[in-house]
Parts: sequence; C-alpha cells; structure tokens
Amino acid sequence: MSSKKTLVLGASANPSRYSYLAINMLREKGHEVAAVGRHTGKVQDVEITAEKQPIENLDTVTLYLNANNQKPYYDYIFSQKPKRIIFNPGAENQELAALAKEKNILPQNACTLVLLSTGQY
Repeated sequence: MSSKKTLVLGASANPSRYSYLAINMLREKGHEVAAVGRHTGKVQDVEITAEKQPIENLDTVTLYLNANNQKPYYDYIFSQKPKRIIFNPGAENQELAALAKEKNILPQNACTLVLLSTGQY
C-alpha cells in the first residue's frame, strides 16, 4: 500500500469530531498527515496548526469544513497542488469542486473514513 500524503482541513483534537477520527485512521493505515484547524492541538503524532503551511507532494485534501468556511482556503488548497479533494458529508461545495476540475484536481464527494475502511483510499 502506498502512503498518500493527506491534508486534513478543519482538523480537530476533539475525539468526538470526524476529522479527529480521520487523522487517527489515516495514521493507522500508514498515511502521512498534515492538519490545519481553527485551534491547535495534537492527534497521535500529528500537530494541528492554525497556519496554512506548505506541504510537498500532497496527494489528497480531505475537507471537514462547510462550504462557507472553505472559501478562505481556496488559494491555499490550490497552491498545494493536490491530486484530489474529498468533500466529506456536510462539506459538499459545487463551486470549489468546479474550480478543482478546471485545475485537473479530482473532486470526490465521499467519506474519508468509509474510503479508508473499505480499502478505496
């Protein structure tokens, strides 16, 4: 299995949040994870930062922000040149998906946790 470097956008250190579960499962499956959220924290060995940091060789951005909260991150997402953007339930955004397609980035309405647990990640 190849590691897919993943940016969790909307990351949280709160164990009741799906982004927290996603970071844990991504790490368990051997993926490198970068995490950006409103609040700093840590999940396993992953530091959650509030800063938009550059990420090299990024494969996937998985979104845990609603469409309105994604807007300030558009430029940041595209500057990282991911191969795909996963819109988790509640994060669907037709505008961002259309922009991604224009930039040859695959938009995917899916649940990261389901993709990981079914081996489709």
